[in-house]
Amino acid sequence: MARIDVRLSGSGGQGMITSGAILGIAAVYDGKNAVQTKSYGPEARGGAARSEVVISDEEITYVKVIDADILVALTQEAADKFSDAVKDGGIVIVDSLMVKNPPSGNFKLYSLPIIKTAAEKVGKSLVANIVTLGVLNEIAKIVSFESLEKAVLSKVPKGTEELNKNALAAGREIAKEVL
Repeated sequence: MARIDVRLSGSGGQGMITSGAILGIAAVYDGKNAVQTKSYGPEARGGAARSEVVISDEEITYVKVIDADILVALTQEAADKFSDAVKDGGIVIVDSLMVKNPPSGNFKLYSLPIIKTAAEKVGKSLVANIVTLGVLNEIAKIVSFESLEKAVLSKVPKGTEELNKNALAAGREIAKEVL
């Protein structure tokens, strides 16, 4: 695998920063190098938030994402702001309910009900970030599912392991439906 640049974006409180950390941990479990950077808007909740993860088999000498191979946008603002910085032939994943005007460009667009799936199929919208990871990894095959699940379980609060395993599986399932 060459270098893969992933940008996870949404609003503060949606868990995109945590998702980036989990993805990076999963990559390390798979024997890859990974680095995560994060950025918050001026507000903790509700402001813009993004997490960028660089994953590579080789040494990572530049930690910033310029043009993403993969963009996840859970809000319209994030889709509007970051879709211009996706590599030709890249992947853009948006939440179908929150992103009413999906971006267009020279990338493959996937529009899925991520937040709705968390709320209705899993039972808590709080785990939308874990549903996102299931979707992202099923579409892009960045890390092994086993490493991703192990990374999720290493980062979630004790007592929520089963909920988060269900969220990861639900994301994986809705991605399979569009593939």
